[in-house]
Amino acid sequence: MGRAGHRVTLLEASDDLGGKSRRIEVGGQRMDTGPSLVTFPGVWEELLRRWDGLGDGRESAREVTGLKLRRLGEVGRYYYRGKVCSLPVEEGHPWRAAWERFEDIHGGLGPEVTSLLTADPLDRGTLPALLKLLRVYGAKLTTRGYLDALRWLPEGLREVIAIHTLNAGVGPDRTPALYASMPAIMARDGVWVPEGGVYEIPRALENLARAAGVEIHTGEPVTAIRQGRVLTEGAEYPADAVVSGLDAGVLEEKLAPHRHKARPGKLSCSGVAIYAALREELPESVATHGVVLPGDPRVLYRSLEAREEPEETMAFVNYYRPGEVYPNDGGTLALLLTAPPNGRAYGLESPFVERELGRLGREIGLSRPIEEYLGEHEILHPRYFEGRGAPGGALYGEVRPFWRSGPFHSPRYNDRRRPWLWRVGASVHPGGGIPAVLGGAMISTTRLLRSLGG
Repeated sequence: MGRAGHRVTLLEASDDLGGKSRRIEVGGQRMDTGPSLVTFPGVWEELLRRWDGLGDGRESAREVTGLKLRRLGEVGRYYYRGKVCSLPVEEGHPWRAAWERFEDIHGGLGPEVTSLLTADPLDRGTLPALLKLLRVYGAKLTTRGYLDALRWLPEGLREVIAIHTLNAGVGPDRTPALYASMPAIMARDGVWVPEGGVYEIPRALENLARAAGVEIHTGEPVTAIRQGRVLTEGAEYPADAVVSGLDAGVLEEKLAPHRHKARPGKLSCSGVAIYAALREELPESVATHGVVLPGDPRVLYRSLEAREEPEETMAFVNYYRPGEVYPNDGGTLALLLTAPPNGRAYGLESPFVERELGRLGREIGLSRPIEEYLGEHEILHPRYFEGRGAPGGALYGEVRPFWRSGPFHSPRYNDRRRPWLWRVGASVHPGGGIPAVLGGAMISTTRLLRSLGG
């Protein structure tokens, strides 16, 4: 909006920009919270292209951001019921033939998904991409329904593919069939990480905003939003249009603070994230990115919906050796446990965490308890996320019907009752990570520019 010539003020409640994506220091080592990977790099390239298209050509978005993406060797290593595989599945693995068949169907859909992430759903130009995807899924509308129909897919590989729907905070019964394609697309097109860590993405966006003349205020929470003005504790800002990145329920409280607060419905998952500097390096056999599945994923999905601690959960294990991605002189480990949105605080001694750390260590092949490797650490938990605007600590807000997860999502980019109010980020794209957030922002911005006549 600033690049297009509008006067823009950005109000951020926290002291730092980035939302769930933060940069912390633990034991003298740099670590980034929130997303750990960048997928669909074409979305980032489209953002840079649009920024360039609004300027006079004297400076390019690439020069302003200075961001460099590096492709990783694999999507990750997956552990399920004693079986281990990487994506793409390696040669000689019992699942290799089935994976090749699956990737042949889905791996080439990256351009179509990128198009749908960045183009207005009402743009007829997206119809070829949409029709191509629909031909793949047929009448199977959910991820679970589609994958269960592939009888030739080994049960273990099916669950490895299905577990990716937790990137949207819900089980595969709650997501469109499109999510089944994501692992194959990521395996073919690659997963990426910026040099220096994923927090370089928010820093790059900040550089673009400042170069476009945006006035940025951190540490200034919004207390109320009215037509024509936005209120904070110490100031009032006039506004022709308001763009919100808040959770949809939190936004409603700012719009009508005296209205009775509605009890949220079903909530997406939360997490217990342990960020630690290591006393000693992990064995060479430990992968950079690991995913440990529960013995029965369907039980996990039911537990999360009931806001109950699962017996076994899904966990990410992100291990960076010295100098790998981050400019650190020591190793770091991030253990990200999927947890119910119960608003609780957790520590290493909490039974749920203690039990899962023991299981994770065994699954990834450690000969000693994983806690013995951990030095200084910081833990983020559902109570922390709740304090940053997520009901119960739900990372992706309320659960929506699967058919409201795509172009017909609710709430909409623009509020029909309040035509001056627009939504981006968590307000409209609760799951899907960086590509969905950036793509939704581009779609919303295009419509807003059109409404303002510029």
